Order: sequence, then structure tokens, then C-alpha cells
Amino acid sequence: MARRWSFYKDLLPVVVIIGNECNDMGLLTLFKAATLQGMNNHVFVAYAYAVATIILLPVTIFHRRSRVAPPLSFSIISKIVLLGVIGSSAQMLAYAGTSYSSPTLASSIGNLVPAFTFILAVTFRMEKIAAKSRSSQAKVMGSIISIAGAFVLTFYKGPSIINGHYHLPSPLQQQLINILNSEDASWVIAGILLIAAYVLTSLWYIVQVEVLKVFPDELTTVFLYDVTATITTTIVCLFTAPNTSAWKIGLNISLISIVCSGIFGKLVSNVVYTWAVHLKGPVFVSSFKPLQIVIAVAMGVMFLGDTLHFGSIVGATIISFGLYAVLWGKATEEIEEDVGSLESPTTENVPLLQSYITKTSDKNPDRNYCKTSKP
Repeated sequence: MARRWSFYKDLLPVVVIIGNECNDMGLLTLFKAATLQGMNNHVFVAYAYAVATIILLPVTIFHRRSRVAPPLSFSIISKIVLLGVIGSSAQMLAYAGTSYSSPTLASSIGNLVPAFTFILAVTFRMEKIAAKSRSSQAKVMGSIISIAGAFVLTFYKGPSIINGHYHLPSPLQQQLINILNSEDASWVIAGILLIAAYVLTSLWYIVQVEVLKVFPDELTTVFLYDVTATITTTIVCLFTAPNTSAWKIGLNISLISIVCSGIFGKLVSNVVYTWAVHLKGPVFVSSFKPLQIVIAVAMGVMFLGDTLHFGSIVGATIISFGLYAVLWGKATEEIEEDVGSLESPTTENVPLLQSYITKTSDKNPDRNYCKTSKP
């Protein structure tokens, strides 16, 4: 039983979150392909959230009927609505920034998410920082190392290790190359939008923890979040895309991207993030964000025939060390908390005779000392 719990609590979140980062990178690439064909990014987000909401509706109803679910109150619904507004705003800003630039730039700036989340978690006292604690030192240094490694991978190439294929790429490969590496003159605007999006993403993690403390039902939380996000993005679209032609979707890459983003992004990805945040905390989940740039490089080498440079290996290695330091720090902190809770004194662990003497002394304070006055 203990081994199964260790797998569920320690190994499974790592595997699932890494898979989720791969999923997010693929969905960003699909989104960029849709926008290159004229898809409005705000309409895209609204449709994706609507797809997730429609699929989650019967699942959530069955889920709440088949188990004892915690009751919903006005306070809880208000917090989830706030979560939906923050999350949908972050998504719209992130997609707008990606439409102005590329998925590679988006994943590069996404390396700042662990730093933003760590600062907010410390500010709201969700993470404990003790200068002399090894676990705290590991978390801080690991976050810094991961971010540094991501920037090394982004800005330093170095000599080539594996040369790319020099044959003419297929039309599909050429389209993917243009999507992943496209640059726009508005890259400054894209950077500002992406930074704002990732600050809101970090805040989304923090608010999510507060929601799950009082309402530990991940599936219902994601459903109500998607409902709020659908309403919020639809209202925004009515102002930013009043032309009905922007809402028309054909049988092309736009439809495929919307359906995939709704199912694997707004549904599966959000459920995974919510479950992982509830289990391990916001800093643990956000520490995997620098892997997205590694995934982008790996996709380019495997599927597009890109050249693998020495800087990519160095950056990926540094990110791995930083991620390991954060994971080790979190694991050590959990062990210290478990040991502290076991060692904390309680009345149940006090011997019976000592407990009786203590109670008797409290009732009769005159017996706590002996008079030694001389006659």
C-alpha cells in the first residue's frame, strides 16, 4: 500500500506533467497553424472552451451523482469564477502573443513561469523559505538553474553535433518549419503579451490552491472553470470580433485545432494541472515549464530535420539538474513535514502516570511545592 501511494504521489505526477508539457507544445503549434489561415485567436479560445464545457457537462453530472461530492456554496462558486476569469485572460493573452510571434518564443518566455509562481507562493505563504534549510535552498537554486538553462538553450547554439537533413522538405515539413520559427515585426508586442499571460498563469496556480483547499473536487472545479471561461471569452469576442464571418469554421486545420485544443487542452490539460496542483503544489507544477523549450528543440530535430547544436545539449542538461533540485527539495520538505508531525507531542503519547500528575498539579497548585520554613 505504501509503495502504491509513493508511486501515486511521487512518480505519477512527474510522468503526467511531462506528458502534459508535450501536449501543450503540440497544441500551440496547431493553434499557430490555424491563425496562419486567418483564424481569430479570441474566437479560437472561445470555441475551445465551449468544446471542453460540452464534453465535461455529462461527465461532471455522472461524477457528482456516483460519489459523495462536497457541497457548492456561493463563496466557492465566486472563487471558481475568479479562477475562470484569470485563466481565460491568461489564455487569450498567450494565444495573442503566439499569433504575433511563434510557439518557440512563447515556450522561451514561458521559462519565467517558475520564477513568477515561486515569488507569488512565497508572498502568499504557500511556500516556506528557511535560509538554513536544505530543502528551501534546493528549491530556490533549482528554480534559478532551470531558468538559466532554458535561456542558455534559447540564446546559445554552439557547434553542431547532429547535422540536419539537407534535402528539400516536404510541403508539410516546410509549413511546420514556418510555424515553429516564424517571426514578426511585432515581436515586442508579443513579448509583452506573453509576459502578462504567464504572470496571470502563475496567479492562476495560486488561486487554484485556495479553491481546492475548500472544495477538493478537481473535476467539478475544472467544469465550472470552463463554463466561466467560455462565457468570459465569448463576451470578449463580441467586442473584438463583431463580424460574423470571423465565427465561421470550415473543415480545415482550424476545426482540427479547436477540437484538439478543447479536448486535450482545456479539458485533459486543465484536469491534469488541477490534480497535480492539489497533490504537489503550484511551485512543483510550474517547475516543469522550462521543458517546453526542450520539447520544441526535440520536435525540430526529429520531425523537421533541424541541426542539433551543442548549446541545446548544455541547456537541456542544466534544465534537468535544476528540475531535479526542485523535485529533491520538495520531496525532502515533505519528509521533514511528515517526521515533524510524527514527533509533535500530544496528550495521547504522554504516559498515564505523568498525565495524572500533571492534571492533579493543575487542579491543586498548592501541592506544586513543599514549605521549608523553619520554626
